[in-house]
Amino acid sequence: MPQAEKQPSRWLVAATVLFYMFAALCMIMVNKWVLISTETPLFFLLAQLVIAILMFLVTHALGLFKVTLSLQWDVCVGLWPMIFLNVLGLSANNYCLKYVDASFYQVARGLVLPLTVVLSLVFLKASRPTLRVLAACAIVTVGFFVGVALDSSNSKTPDQKKTSLLGIAFGLLSSLTTASHAIVIKRSLPVVNGDAIELAWYSNVLSSILLIPVIWLVGEGSGVLGLLSSPIYLDGNLSVLGRFLWGSLVTGLVGWLLSIAGVLSIKITSPITHMVSGAVRGILQTILGVWYFGDIVTTGRGTSIFVILAGSTYYTWAKNEEVLEQRAREQGMSKIQAPSPVVFDAEGDSRDIEAGQDPTGQGRWHRRSRSYGNGYNEVPLEEAQTPDVRIEMEEVKSKRSEF
Repeated sequence: MPQAEKQPSRWLVAATVLFYMFAALCMIMVNKWVLISTETPLFFLLAQLVIAILMFLVTHALGLFKVTLSLQWDVCVGLWPMIFLNVLGLSANNYCLKYVDASFYQVARGLVLPLTVVLSLVFLKASRPTLRVLAACAIVTVGFFVGVALDSSNSKTPDQKKTSLLGIAFGLLSSLTTASHAIVIKRSLPVVNGDAIELAWYSNVLSSILLIPVIWLVGEGSGVLGLLSSPIYLDGNLSVLGRFLWGSLVTGLVGWLLSIAGVLSIKITSPITHMVSGAVRGILQTILGVWYFGDIVTTGRGTSIFVILAGSTYYTWAKNEEVLEQRAREQGMSKIQAPSPVVFDAEGDSRDIEAGQDPTGQGRWHRRSRSYGNGYNEVPLEEAQTPDVRIEMEEVKSKRSEF
């Protein structure tokens, strides 16, 4: 009997949750800290990807992760849909965070859950969502539109309203690409033989290569040159370049850790714990946005955040209940005993083979289950010549006719 899997200690679970929350909060807040002062969000994204590539090379040299340093052309061609979507999604994330408050970022990307359910149903042929899942998606959708409607109506100037709508548009694009990401990754994994580390390596390298011409196409070239030619410190304080460099270093390292933290948070903790920690992170993100960036949380924005978090938490609970119900059904089915194997004698009577009755003693009992022979459990069925019962019955009748 297999041994039960050892449950992680409470200290490990607590440390994992805190680590994940810290990494995610640090990533968003530092990103916002840099993006409010720079006009080159895509170049900032490129710097983060380059740091992630350097981390891959360091871990490869240390023997922690092994990656293919020489890129293979057929793999690059097979991964181009994922690379395109990755660049589009990361760019939308940065632009969304640039044009909305840190406290509104979660609202602007609030449709990730409903879009994920819809796209999984369409492209992955997932099972039809239950009423509870649909209710959770409806709650999240209502929360999103409440936040969008009330936040736009509270914009006091045309510029603020334009900025808010632009950020929401990038938030919708970010939600769509995030929801599509799992589908594309699932189809991309066979290209790298199911190696997730190799997929992440190719994703960072190829995304960096694709991002270079995009930076010039969107007109960030002059901004990049101006940024790199400015001093790091200005009047004793960090300049825009100083923020850029420190922000790139911190977010590059934290982004690397976040990819590990997200996996650990789901692997070591339960899905509900992971979702609750995400909800707490959203609340802390709002508080930090108000404290550090001076965000104003109106009643509408606060209501929207609460409704989205409530719907997301309800969705996680509903999916967890489905898993528990499925396990209960499987355990119930395993307890149902299979019908006893039946044999037939020469007269056509059936007898329970488990009773061990063989009046002829010749082992001519046809058994359609596990074994054949006088011992009934001595010879596997696939190793025995077991003629059809009807053939045996015809043989008996022909012998009787001879007499």
